[in-house]
Amino acid sequence: MEIILVSIFILGYLAITLEHTLKIDKLIPALAMMAILWAIIALNHMPVFEVDTSLKQLVPTHIEEILLHHLGKTAEIIIFLLGAMTIVEIIDYFNGFSTIKSFIKTKSKKALLWIFAILAFILSAIIDNLTATIVLITILQKVIGDRDTRLWFAGLIIISANAGGAWSPIGDVTTTMLWIANKVTTLKLISYLFIPSVVCVVVPVFVASLLPAFKGDIEANDEEDDEVIHKYGSTMLYLGLAAIVFVPVFKTITHLPPYVGMMFSLAVVSTFAEIFSATKINITSIDADSDSAAHHSPVHKSLSKIELPSILFFLGILLAVAALESLGMLFGFAETLNTAIPNTDIVIMLLGIGSAVIDNVPLVAASIGMFSEPMDNPLWHFIAFSAGTGGSMLIIGSAAGVVAMGMEKIDFFWYFKNISWLAFLGFISGSLTFMLLRGFIM
Repeated sequence: MEIILVSIFILGYLAITLEHTLKIDKLIPALAMMAILWAIIALNHMPVFEVDTSLKQLVPTHIEEILLHHLGKTAEIIIFLLGAMTIVEIIDYFNGFSTIKSFIKTKSKKALLWIFAILAFILSAIIDNLTATIVLITILQKVIGDRDTRLWFAGLIIISANAGGAWSPIGDVTTTMLWIANKVTTLKLISYLFIPSVVCVVVPVFVASLLPAFKGDIEANDEEDDEVIHKYGSTMLYLGLAAIVFVPVFKTITHLPPYVGMMFSLAVVSTFAEIFSATKINITSIDADSDSAAHHSPVHKSLSKIELPSILFFLGILLAVAALESLGMLFGFAETLNTAIPNTDIVIMLLGIGSAVIDNVPLVAASIGMFSEPMDNPLWHFIAFSAGTGGSMLIIGSAAGVVAMGMEKIDFFWYFKNISWLAFLGFISGSLTFMLLRGFIM
């Protein structure tokens, strides 16, 4: 029966990886795989277990209890992401990100490369790497008219955004998963990964700056900029970013789960959004009289733009991995893997390289079930770095890459030929830096 379950998981995994070839949204196989796995477990009355990390052993439990446990952990991540996505959409509602464009004055390609790389690195640590990529490529399209030149910039933005998301608990979905699962803490995550992440950006950007593609100046973009800048745009940008950054502080002070702090931040940002838009606060009302006000509410409009397919994908894939974890299969696989490859660093680097081929969310979800090391063990931080930055090696290896691919119609093989080797240089350099520094961090 375990062979059947693993086969279903592998088939579902392949369908997720080949979503562009099959032209089927990845949420469909994720949800189907999750439901089928749990149905087989229930119908065959298979024994389920909870991993006791303190004793490093499996403890028998009931299917209702373990399913509710995993649903609760998954819901924490989903609610957290919903809050963060809504705050970002509210900032965008007021066109707050256009404020960033005003900082860009130079015409030098090399200088622009460093500016966009630094912006991607910083922004992705605050608003996550996916959103940072969308924002910066949108700005890039307004600054650089030549598409061939933009492709090179977009490639380096992907590398920088993924590296920036790795060292922040709110910068990448996989890092957020480890943070919410109490595998890493904010201060230790920054201590372990900030310098390796900087190296992961600096090395490829420096090498790229020597290439012919970044020589000379950019040509003026003749396209008209018809953006209407809201008078509260910059205020909402700084307020929204500050609210998101406040979430780890809230967790440190209260010791409550991160989604509680994110909901508080959303409430604060929503309040100012409603005041600035001159509409009454009417987030929950559904009566007919409030319909017109709700239509113009920035909160309602922002909520309607949330990418629900991604949310449902996380639900499906995390509960599918949880099914294998509950059977003790991931725990056993980890022991087999550690026996076959005693060097854990090699295992984690292979995980990072694997995340370039297949989605890093299930890889990290699986690693959480595979390893039982205590909180802030260097292993968890290395997993965060590898899964976060390894995806840059292929255009389909990260959410940032996929969205850039869609926005700029980047060809898979063009990226593989021109950008992948730069991403590999960054990944290896950052990994070696991590291994050198972790002994000095207590």
